[in-house]
Amino acid sequence: MKTKKIEKPVEEGYRELLQKVSLYNPNPNQKLINYAWEFAKIAHYGQKRLSGEPTISHPLAVASILADLKLDSVSIAAALLHDTLEDAAVKKEELKKKFGEEVADLVDGVTKIGELKLRGSIEAAFVENLRKMFLTMAKDLRVVFLKLADRYHNMQTLEFLPEEKQKRIARETLEVFAPLAERLGIGEMKGKLEDLSFPYVYPAEYKKVLKDSQPFYKKSEEHIEKMSKNILRELAQEGIKAEIHGRKKHLFSLWKKLERPEVDWNFAEVHDIVALRVLVETIPQCYTALGAVHSLYKPVPHIGVSDFIAQPKPNGYRSIHTKVFGPRGRIVEVQVRTQQMHEESENGLAAHWYYTLMKTGKAGEEIIERGFFAPSDKIKWVKQLVEWQGVGSDSQEFLNAVKFDALKHRIFVFSPKGDVFDLPFGATPVDFAYAVHTQLGNSVAGAKVDAKIVTLDYKLRSGQVVEIIKSKYPKKPNQDWLEFVITREARQEINKYLRKSSQAVK
Repeated sequence: MKTKKIEKPVEEGYRELLQKVSLYNPNPNQKLINYAWEFAKIAHYGQKRLSGEPTISHPLAVASILADLKLDSVSIAAALLHDTLEDAAVKKEELKKKFGEEVADLVDGVTKIGELKLRGSIEAAFVENLRKMFLTMAKDLRVVFLKLADRYHNMQTLEFLPEEKQKRIARETLEVFAPLAERLGIGEMKGKLEDLSFPYVYPAEYKKVLKDSQPFYKKSEEHIEKMSKNILRELAQEGIKAEIHGRKKHLFSLWKKLERPEVDWNFAEVHDIVALRVLVETIPQCYTALGAVHSLYKPVPHIGVSDFIAQPKPNGYRSIHTKVFGPRGRIVEVQVRTQQMHEESENGLAAHWYYTLMKTGKAGEEIIERGFFAPSDKIKWVKQLVEWQGVGSDSQEFLNAVKFDALKHRIFVFSPKGDVFDLPFGATPVDFAYAVHTQLGNSVAGAKVDAKIVTLDYKLRSGQVVEIIKSKYPKKPNQDWLEFVITREARQEINKYLRKSSQAVK
């Protein structure tokens, strides 16, 4: 355990926070934020973190992360106060009286889910805290943004904790918080949480991929720099003002890709080790930019273009991806998107709040301080988990629903009509059928994927078109399906059908 002392003037950090907030919120509730800051400083007076920094530096860092997500003043104030209930013996009633019910509820909510810990085989407490977290999320997603920001900063200072605690916190970050960030569309935070956890959970693998990847990162960056200049020049001739950034693939994500059997640690098979992002202003410019890229660098024929603007991913992600032959024949991934799409890709549902306000033209008025409420279709899975809790599901069933459905890596597939469906990794055509409609699931006779007949236990992959075959005398749900379906919805409906059939026979 390290005990190094780090000093940074907190007042300077607070001024930077206010400046950051003012850049996206022309009319912040500065009185509320200032009051929260002064209160938090007094509440944490004399307290130190294991790093040697004053305790107040942590809530300040969390508030700054939420400002990066462009959240409202209530969220910023709650971030500054989020440790006062737990670490400073402040009562919720006092926060409510001084800062209002909204702030008090956010602080109380993040405190209640703060006990979320994996305790080996003792999962009852863990499950109970998961229940609390999803109940809280369904009421106000800002609690989870606050918790993710809290975890992100704590992961940055994990080196100062004892080794056993490091491993536990890193593992729960990989198993719960990184997938949660991904599910909320906060791609950048998801990647950073995984990379911060990686060396603690898989130290040997981390060292190997870090060492082996260095020359490939360096070579890819050289290619990207040359391509960026050429593309910018071409776009300027089209009258398009653009920004181009190189995006290095996160180390944990790279490791997971290298481990795939079809890649088998062949770096030449990883085309996005450094991807090139082209940011423009409008959607028509995205397609013009795509044409410009293809006029300079030939697209790879068998891989093709993925147009997530015309057909967004279920979590709202929009961008055009193309793989082209770059310098020296190296395959390079190029992503084209608008500035708004980029913001939404990085910050997920948090960005939705901000852009909704900007569209209304009321960003400077009182509406900007009315909190964050996500569109219902984006958090349907959260509400579904809450509903499942109310229908008598036991702890193991709920834990499975969370680990193997809600927070598992997601794929997206299409119906023949082009509708997009969001499923957990490893889902089958039967899982897809029940996601479309219970009646379709109960009427499956067969399945086609990309126009080819597949078995019902076939593991679907992102981007595939799935067609369920029905017949006059369809194969009804049977016990065997329970061996391979993975979504709770499919398992629940199959069991329900089997129970009814059994009763009918009797």
